[in-house]
Amino acid sequence: MQTYSVRLKPGQDLKKSLEMVVQQERISAGAVLTCVGSLTDVTLRLANQETASVWKGHFEIVSLVGTLSVNGSHVHLSVSDSTGRTIGGHLLDGCIIYTTAELVIGVMPELIYAREPDPTFGYKELVIRKKQKK
Repeated sequence: MQTYSVRLKPGQDLKKSLEMVVQQERISAGAVLTCVGSLTDVTLRLANQETASVWKGHFEIVSLVGTLSVNGSHVHLSVSDSTGRTIGGHLLDGCIIYTTAELVIGVMPELIYAREPDPTFGYKELVIRKKQKK
């Protein structure tokens, strides 16, 4: 496994910045290994909901997990507020860094992640392939 360490700065969008790293490094099969930091704005799609939910304030990132690929990523975020109340869901654009976000990304160079429609529900789901040997 190859790893990348990234620090995002105040005002950056977490999802857009993560996608930029995936594109710049041409990651075909990766995973978020860890992330700590804080946000001022949180935008998530909650379980079984069609539209985004938005919160404003100050939040700690307590978990960021997911699969990453230039062919499509799937990432979930959990944050807590100043009372410890925790919310989580599907990461969307609009999660804005407050002080920092420290990310470690793991890359599996022998694999390719793709997203293809699954007949069960019709969503594009993960398909894992081995890279062809040259």
